[in-house]
Amino acid sequence: MSSELRGVEQRIGTSFAKQGLMATLGASLGAVTPGFVEIVLTPGPTVSQQHGFVHAGAVSAIADSAAGYAALSMMPPGRGVLTTEFKINLVAPAAGERIIARGEVVKAGRTLTLAQAKVFAESGGQEKLVALLTATLMAIDGREDVSD
Repeated sequence: MSSELRGVEQRIGTSFAKQGLMATLGASLGAVTPGFVEIVLTPGPTVSQQHGFVHAGAVSAIADSAAGYAALSMMPPGRGVLTTEFKINLVAPAAGERIIARGEVVKAGRTLTLAQAKVFAESGGQEKLVALLTATLMAIDGREDVSD
């Protein structure tokens, strides 16, 4: 493993550990590479809505964080990231053994980055797309450990 990849993993892991919402949801960090971050959520009663599916708020939160961390992974040290807007399409109920958000940078810029996150419900080793998020993220100076 290269030192650059280790640095990206450490930077994202340190910031992720500071996110109270991810801890509250029971989400964990999955794969991390430059421009790509995966966040995994295990469904349960604390993140469900009235029909037993994972609540759209929880799906949106992990998708937003996956896109944000993918953007942060492309930014130089000393910079942080904040979401300025996102749109999410919920295309199927989020139900399965795991809900996985995979954030990926579409276009990294000096100030603004465009990223997407695809969210999948995994059941029996099969994945089904349940949501697609597109986000615009802004680089901010002096807030390296900030991401949402």
